[in-house]
Amino acid sequence: MNLSEVKLVVTDMDGTLLNNNSEVSDRFFNQFEELKKRNIHFVAASGRQYQSILQKLDSIKNDISIIAENGGVMQHNNETNILLKLSSEDVLKSIKTLREITDCYIVLCGRKSAYIETTNADFISKFSEYYTAYTSVNDLTQVTDDDFLKIAVYHFESSEACILPHISDIEKEFQVTVSGQNWLDISHEDANKGYALKKLQKDMGISKNETMVFGDYNNDLQMLELAHFSYAMKNAHPNVKRVANFETKSNMEQGVETILENLIQSVKID
Repeated sequence: MNLSEVKLVVTDMDGTLLNNNSEVSDRFFNQFEELKKRNIHFVAASGRQYQSILQKLDSIKNDISIIAENGGVMQHNNETNILLKLSSEDVLKSIKTLREITDCYIVLCGRKSAYIETTNADFISKFSEYYTAYTSVNDLTQVTDDDFLKIAVYHFESSEACILPHISDIEKEFQVTVSGQNWLDISHEDANKGYALKKLQKDMGISKNETMVFGDYNNDLQMLELAHFSYAMKNAHPNVKRVANFETKSNMEQGVETILENLIQSVKID
């Protein structure tokens, strides 16, 4: 396997670069400096809120690109652009449907803040790991002063089993993605990580054969297809393993760092 042509490294966060304690390893931050020396650009691509990704990668935030909210917003060259957003009508329609589902928790994801209308302490404890900027409101449908990037929905048992079967009407009009064991995302019909990555590749003049991507869940599928060096984590969803060209160790075994070590050894410093 010839890694010497790689110019762009893209990785998902949860279940991929982050361990199960939501931590980025010191090993990765050291490797990032080696990637910079080799002119290899790094992209963090996540369903997470933009502000949450910044917090996890604070020390390198000015030297990377960020794809957040599953492709709804992207930062590149220290400029942040909203790529695709939901209209107010889209939001109202989706929330009306979701409120009819038992035991699901709705997050309205805006550019300024995430918004929740529940007071359930167990959910807020889970939710606040992914959303560092959030606001509690009485009624999500009354929030208007923001740009809405997606609606995230949480279920303590399974988003795939307990939410997805009840939103067939939403699936016809929006991008619906099971983004984790407990999370499901509703976005603009064209919004996904691949949409944003394709734009970034075009802007940077980087090809599929020069791109390396890591992922673990269904919201990573489109961006994995844009890289020859596409890696599924050992802990990945079966769909991801079917799409990816290669597999690496789990996020708890530093699977991303293992491959980056091989990459660093394969690329000479100019």
